[in-house]
Amino acid sequence: MIKIDVFIQNKNWKKHISNPKKYLTNKIKTIGPLIKLIKNKNVNLSIMLAGNKEIKDLNYKFRKKNKITDVLSFPNNNINEIKNKKKLYLGDIILNFYKINKKNFNDDFDKLWVHGLLHLLGYEHYYDKDFKKMSSLERRLLKYIRKK
Repeated sequence: MIKIDVFIQNKNWKKHISNPKKYLTNKIKTIGPLIKLIKNKNVNLSIMLAGNKEIKDLNYKFRKKNKITDVLSFPNNNINEIKNKKKLYLGDIILNFYKINKKNFNDDFDKLWVHGLLHLLGYEHYYDKDFKKMSSLERRLLKYIRKK
């Protein structure tokens, strides 16, 4: 089972998704069984729906990068902990409202939170082979979400 806590830091989110917690809970329940690492586990995570200021402040505070970005992920576990624990808090994802394409809002939103979730699960994209692996899984999960 996957439980998500959603924190809305920027009111503009509600203009596009009236109930972000329900939206995200429904979406993540559809892909949860596809992610082997968290299958049959009790998993919690939090998602903050922010704007430019909040994400820039967090990016500087935790990564020493004084710039706005689209998504930040703060994993709470290493890969061995994810594999071995039955109950775990994966970590936090912060999404920036102003970096989402408003014409394709839901698709772009889904892409960002799925990307953030994969980072919480230990996926990275520093090297080409890691990028290809992460991108492939991201595309597969998004394709599945969009079918539902």
